[in-house]
Amino acid sequence: MKETPSELGYRMPAEWEKHDATWLSWPKDPDTFPPETLPKVEAAYAKMVAALSREEEVRILVDDDRTKARVASMLGRAGRVRFIVLKTADVWTRDYAPTCVRGRDVALVKWRFNAWGGKYDDLLPDDDAGAKLAELTGLRTFTPGVVLEGGSIDVNGTGSVLTTEQCLLNPNRNPSLSRADIEAVLRENLGVTNVVWLREGIEGDDTDGHVDDVARFVGERTVLAASEPDRGDPNHRPLEEDMALLRGAADERGRDLEVVGVPMPPRVDGPDGRLPASHLNFYIGNGSVVVPTFGGDTDRVALRALERAFPRRDVVGIDCRALVYGLGTLHCVTQQVPAP
Repeated sequence: MKETPSELGYRMPAEWEKHDATWLSWPKDPDTFPPETLPKVEAAYAKMVAALSREEEVRILVDDDRTKARVASMLGRAGRVRFIVLKTADVWTRDYAPTCVRGRDVALVKWRFNAWGGKYDDLLPDDDAGAKLAELTGLRTFTPGVVLEGGSIDVNGTGSVLTTEQCLLNPNRNPSLSRADIEAVLRENLGVTNVVWLREGIEGDDTDGHVDDVARFVGERTVLAASEPDRGDPNHRPLEEDMALLRGAADERGRDLEVVGVPMPPRVDGPDGRLPASHLNFYIGNGSVVVPTFGGDTDRVALRALERAFPRRDVVGIDCRALVYGLGTLHCVTQQVPAP
């Protein structure tokens, strides 16, 4: 029987633990970002790279040398940036790139990626792109053979993981696995001992309820959780239920979680209806936290909550009204590589 990452002493670090690098894939898919939105999307990327690359290397996946030259010119004097020529279908590295775990060294867990339950056949090749990225690193890689996306999990680094039933128990992912089976997969591959199950995600989310739009650890016991006070909004009921579950949950040591509400931004719509805009889709770098903003009063509230959570990091708001047209924002397009 193959040994699991947990048996070998690996665990998934919290996102705020020191990174060696961040992976990104430069946007290019016209179905995700039509030509009229792409300049604003690239501007958001450039601001994110500038913020993150001051304190860690940003490794940008590009399809070819021509794209590499264009993006390098666009980024100008950004800090530590390295390009990796590797063809990808789209930008969602959180979901198709490997999940990094750390023990005496850094290793990778390469999950299967089935384009969020088989919704997008044209994005299925990114399962292979993630495998090729893992191969390029030269790091030890575990392959559990389970469908799972990085946006569906969030860890505190000491033994607890947040996820949702809507996603991980969805029959379009692993129909033969039970709740207990999924918990075993998380324990074996992430080094966790405590699974905190929430119910569902937000309206407009094509990932079937990724937790990184709903609730995020910002400390071993502290969770920021999305809230929607408008009772007429479709997000009100599911987010109230998720908030109640968090307030009744405990960490791996049995301590109550400290839950801090962050309001949902004003509704953002696209051609096909509501888009999954959430301030909770932030990303924590070594020296900065990049936070999605949407041009409303809640921007200031969300930025202040992250400033309180990470007083020693620069909290940088990035306008994501164009980026969210692709149905994800900053956390969705990043993946951290922990320091050894």
